[in-house]
Amino acid sequence: MNISKKNKGFTLLELLVVVAIIGILTAVVLASLNSARNKGADAAVKSNLVNALKQAEIFYGTNTAAIDTYTNVCNSAGSYGALTITTQVDAAAKAYGLTGSPAYTRNNASASATTASCNDSANAWAAEVPLKDGTNQMWCVDSSGKSKQTTGTSLSAADDYTCQ
Repeated sequence: MNISKKNKGFTLLELLVVVAIIGILTAVVLASLNSARNKGADAAVKSNLVNALKQAEIFYGTNTAAIDTYTNVCNSAGSYGALTITTQVDAAAKAYGLTGSPAYTRNNASASATTASCNDSANAWAAEVPLKDGTNQMWCVDSSGKSKQTTGTSLSAADDYTCQ
């Protein structure tokens, strides 16, 4: 009598193929998530700086320390009768990943493509924060109403108030 015994289950080769496929799919998903995370951080930077643009105009009209000026719009301390843009610029810098309190430099002549900056004077102001998605890219807003992406820093001197 010939009794045939059938093996039930998977071979080692079949299991290795399934594990390899799962590994490849995991790598693709993780790469996509990292890209989405960078785009989300950049969206937060842009949104916060656009809000800073609006807040600066409110500050200009209600600045009790220096009427109808942008003086100290980047400053976090002081009593001006209106909120400065510190909260928005700081939130944008932190969305990029910068730390500190605040996470940006004010009226600083040593700005770079990896630091956030905010410069102000009586008649003008500008702020910029690096972007994650792209090398040497910044998002810049200024008192003329510009809100744009730039390559490299526009605010390399303490008296730069225009996005290039």
